[in-house]
Amino acid sequence: MQHCLVVSACFDETDKVCKVSSEENLQPFKDKMNDFLTQAKTDLETQEKQLADTHRIFLELSVSFSVKPKAGEKEVSPNTLFSIWHEFSSDFKEQWKKQNKLLLQERVKKAEESFKQARQKATYNVTTKNATGIVC
Repeated sequence: MQHCLVVSACFDETDKVCKVSSEENLQPFKDKMNDFLTQAKTDLETQEKQLADTHRIFLELSVSFSVKPKAGEKEVSPNTLFSIWHEFSSDFKEQWKKQNKLLLQERVKKAEESFKQARQKATYNVTTKNATGIVC
């Protein structure tokens, strides 16, 4: 809401300039500033609504994760929530790496065992051939 005061002050200043300016020096300043300030007011109202919606959603998120405000805080701050989230995601990443390493080691071990078993089955018997080419 503080930003709306700034836009209102700009409207007031524009009105002051328009009142003291002669009619020949008034345009295009008056029209351009009115268009600009009207658009700025609309954009600002949209941004403030989005900010309020984001704040509400953030508080709902903190409730869904059961994050409580720190002592002396009225509500959960982004710093509180995201520091907890950072710790969680770092721990999760480390555990994920460890589990992937264990899985990879297990797969390598299985592959080595399969290769070893295949080599044991693939023993060749060498037999001599008769002159006729028939195996004895």
